[in-house]
Amino acid sequence: MLDELLGRAELKERIAELEDERDALAGQLEGESDRRTEAVRARQEAEAEVNRLEDRITELEDRVERLSGDEEGLDFRGTEEFRGERLREVLRRLESMSTDSEGALTAAVPDEQSLSSAVETAFGDRASLVRRATPCVALTDDAGLVSVALSPPRLPDQFDAWSDGFELERDWFLPDSATVVALVRSDLFALGHYEDGRLVYETGFESDVKSAHSKGGFSQRRFERIRDGQIDDHLDECHDVLDESLDSDDDLVVLGERTVLGAFRDRSVLTATVDASGDPKEALQTASREFWTTRLYRI
Repeated sequence: MLDELLGRAELKERIAELEDERDALAGQLEGESDRRTEAVRARQEAEAEVNRLEDRITELEDRVERLSGDEEGLDFRGTEEFRGERLREVLRRLESMSTDSEGALTAAVPDEQSLSSAVETAFGDRASLVRRATPCVALTDDAGLVSVALSPPRLPDQFDAWSDGFELERDWFLPDSATVVALVRSDLFALGHYEDGRLVYETGFESDVKSAHSKGGFSQRRFERIRDGQIDDHLDECHDVLDESLDSDDDLVVLGERTVLGAFRDRSVLTATVDASGDPKEALQTASREFWTTRLYRI
């Protein structure tokens, strides 16, 4: 009653209204700040992607310019992909090649800048094609009967050697009985091993990981934290299965998404990015088939 007589009740109501407006504006301000943060991050990611693409364009333009000079019109006689028994047959043919003591050149070439003088001399004006096929194992003989490059799943360290035959190792191209392969995605895991070159599925599972959404602000950050935690839990479970399944003499090859492969590099002999979908067994088969494929370039 006293508040009403003194006019304080009306003032208190006005104060309450203003406080509500203040809180609403503070919430809007926080939302705008969150959206600005997301916008800045998106812009930075876009700028990084633009820079990467510009570097790639420059690289390809340099390659085109290099190939359009004296090498204009020079191209592979053909290319082909091999896997499984067809690949074994091709390797048998190359391994059967016999020459004089130093009539066959085998060279592992990891990149365009790594052509040795032996490769340059042996392939002559077609050495540029070896460069284009990198990373590869280049093969030729002093009579010019063989002139090819193979891009295997497991490229050896750089070397070149003249011998009485091509020096090829089967484990560059094919899995052996010690090879174990795991497929890891942010929401899927599959494990298998090889028997007589055939993939045997052992185990696999899928995890409940939230899919991405496009909302901004606080909800987006909270969503990402939850999803990152789910992925971490999934990867921990993958490591647990590997701990239980692997023997000390197993050679683990981990295939899968680029974003998760780093978590397995310390325990694997090789990692590679592949695109494989479906249930764990189907995805593992697809990933293995993609990985154990060799491309042959006829030079």
